[in-house]
Amino acid sequence: MLTTSDTGLLALNERAVHASAGLAAQACAADLERPTPCAGWTLRDLLTHMTAQHYGFAAASAGDGDLAHWRMRALGDDPVGAYLAAARYALASFAADGVLERMFILPEFQRGHTFPARQAISFHFIDYVVHAWDVAKTLDLPVRFDSALLDVALAVARNVPDDDVRLAPGAAFAPTVPGSGRSGLDQIVALLGRSPHWERP
Repeated sequence: MLTTSDTGLLALNERAVHASAGLAAQACAADLERPTPCAGWTLRDLLTHMTAQHYGFAAASAGDGDLAHWRMRALGDDPVGAYLAAARYALASFAADGVLERMFILPEFQRGHTFPARQAISFHFIDYVVHAWDVAKTLDLPVRFDSALLDVALAVARNVPDDDVRLAPGAAFAPTVPGSGRSGLDQIVALLGRSPHWERP
């Protein structure tokens, strides 16, 4: 169960997104074809997905439920720059007045259903904690989050259903990986279907 405040969750989400952006900014063109912990995805594919998610959540924060915002799009000649722009856009959208009182339409998650801002932002937050780890592993870089952030992220990760939905094509997370490591971040990524011991081939 989450115990952090709504504004605290927004701040944690911002820190997770900034971590992902700081890591992505260190990638060069040759890195874009590296494999990632997301099975079958290169870093280019992962950045494309992360960019689409930012625009989808940003639209949702404004009450726009058009699925088109969630579709992956070509990132052009500068995928890293495109990702950084999307991250800034999403954070600016979440910072808008009144966003915490809104209901988010998340058609990629569940059509015909709305989610309270707090719950929707927790989805975005856990995505970018895990995706920051994905990028760090891909680039052989460290990623560090403080214990306060990890405590909240672990609570969110524990609330993600671990059911047959995770086996479906295109599922957000794979089934939980048993035998997670000791650190909070290891536990989080294992709960969401990544091996904490993943190494780039």
